[in-house]
Amino acid sequence: MIKIQQNRRDFEYDIFSLVKAFYPDKEAATFVEEDNNKSPDEIEAVITVNYENNSVRIEADDSNGKHLMQSADINLDSRVEAKNIIKHLLYDILSLFTGRVLAWGTLTGIRPTKIPVSLIERGKTDVEVRQYMKETYQATQEKIDLSIDIAKRELKILKDIDYKNGYSIYIGIPFCPTTCLYCSFTSYPIAKWEKRVDEYLDALCKEIDYAASAFKNRTLNTIYIGGGTPTTLSAKQLDRLLTKLETSFDYLGLCELTVEAGRPDSVSQDKIQVLKAHRVTRISINPQTMNQKTLDIIGRRHTVEQIHTAFHMAREAGFDNINMDLIVGLPDEDMQAVKYTMEEIVKLNPDSVTVHSLAIKRAARLNMFKELYNEYAIINNNEIIEMTKEYAKKIDATPYYLYRQQNMAGNLENVGYAKEGKEGIYNILIMEEKQTIVAMGAGASTKIVFPDGFRIERIENVKDVDNYIERIDEMIQRKSSFIESNLL
Repeated sequence: MIKIQQNRRDFEYDIFSLVKAFYPDKEAATFVEEDNNKSPDEIEAVITVNYENNSVRIEADDSNGKHLMQSADINLDSRVEAKNIIKHLLYDILSLFTGRVLAWGTLTGIRPTKIPVSLIERGKTDVEVRQYMKETYQATQEKIDLSIDIAKRELKILKDIDYKNGYSIYIGIPFCPTTCLYCSFTSYPIAKWEKRVDEYLDALCKEIDYAASAFKNRTLNTIYIGGGTPTTLSAKQLDRLLTKLETSFDYLGLCELTVEAGRPDSVSQDKIQVLKAHRVTRISINPQTMNQKTLDIIGRRHTVEQIHTAFHMAREAGFDNINMDLIVGLPDEDMQAVKYTMEEIVKLNPDSVTVHSLAIKRAARLNMFKELYNEYAIINNNEIIEMTKEYAKKIDATPYYLYRQQNMAGNLENVGYAKEGKEGIYNILIMEEKQTIVAMGAGASTKIVFPDGFRIERIENVKDVDNYIERIDEMIQRKSSFIESNLL
C-alpha cells in the first residue's frame, strides 16, 4: 500500500493520479489528518503533503528509512499555478525516490493533446508549444512531438466541423457475447438478456425521439453506435435501430456513421448487409490480439479464424473504412506476441488501427480476482508501442488521435492510426471536447459543450439496463430540464 497523507484535501485527485503513475502495480489511498485512525497496516511508502500558510512541503518515506523532502512557496488563490508547482515537486521527489522517469511527466489527464490544440489555435509556434509542455509538464520530447503532430492532424480533420451549431450522437448498446477479463464497461451477456433487448430498444427509441426534437435546429455531424457490442443485436433489431435513426434525424450534414462490430463472433452476413443498407460508413472489428492462447485467457470466446472471416465479409460487402482495435499488455503477451499480432494485422490491411495500452480498472475481473491471474505477466513498454507504430506505417496509417487512462500498463497511451481520409471523426470530437455529444442508452453520458467552448456539463444515464428501461422517462426529463434551461 502507498499511503498519501495530506493535512487538507487540495489537489487530492491530481496528487493521487501522479502517485499511481509512479506505482501502477500498487494499491494507493489518500488520508487526511482526521483519517489517521484508518491507516492501513502494511505500508510500503508514505507520501506526505502539508500546506502551511503560503507554502507546501512534500515528503516521501519508505519502510527502509529512505527519506526525501522538497518545499516551495505557492498561492492557493491561483489554483492552476499552485497545482503545477505541487505536481512538479511531487514528480521530482517520486522520480528520485523510485528511480523512474515518466514519459508524460506530470500529465495525468486522459486528453494530453488538448494542450497543444489549444496553444496552436492561439497562434503559438511549434517551438513555443514544445517549450511550454516541457517546462510545465516535464514530458519527454518524444511524447511532446507525438502530441503536437496529432494536434495538427486533428485540427486539419475538424476544420469544416461547426462546433457551435453542430452536434454528434452516441448510442450505447450494453450487450456483449461475454465479458472480457479486463473489461469494466457496463455490459450484459446477450444470452441472458436477449428476451429483453426489444424492451431496451423501445426505451432507446423514446430517447431518440426526444433528441431529434430537442436538436432539430442543429446539424448532425457524426453518429457512433458503441457498447458493449452493437452487433449482438439480431439483424432485425439492428435494422430497427438504424431505421429509427434515419427517420428521426436529418442526415444532410452527416459525415460519419460508425458501428462497432467489435466481437467477430457477433458478426454475420445478414448483419453486415443491414449495416451496408443503412449507409454505415465506418465499422470496427476488434481482435485485441491475434494470438489464440491469449483470446482464450481473456474470455473472448472467438477464434483468430473468425476475425479473418468477419473482416473479409465486411470488405466483400463494400466497407472501405474498417478499424481494428488491439491491446498491448494483455496477460503473458511479450514483444514477440505483439509482433505476431501486428504482422497479421498488416496482412489484412485495415483502414485504421487503434492500439490500446491495457488499463486494469477496479471493476475488471483481472483486478477483482487478481490472485487467480498472478501467474500471468503484464508487459508493456515504449519499445513495444514504438514497434506497433512502425507496423502501422506499413499500411500507411499515421497517428490521428490519442488518449490516456489511469492504471495503464507501462503508463503509456492509446493511439489511433489511420490512412489519409479514414480517421474516426467522432473519436477526435469526444477527446477534444469541442462539440456537444448527445448520448443515449444505459450508462451513456451526454456532454454539453457551451457556446464559449470552455464550459462543459455532463448528463448521465443510469447504467443498469433494468433501471434504464423502467426510468427512461426520468432520463429524458433530466436531459430536457437541463437543455431547455441552458441551451434553448
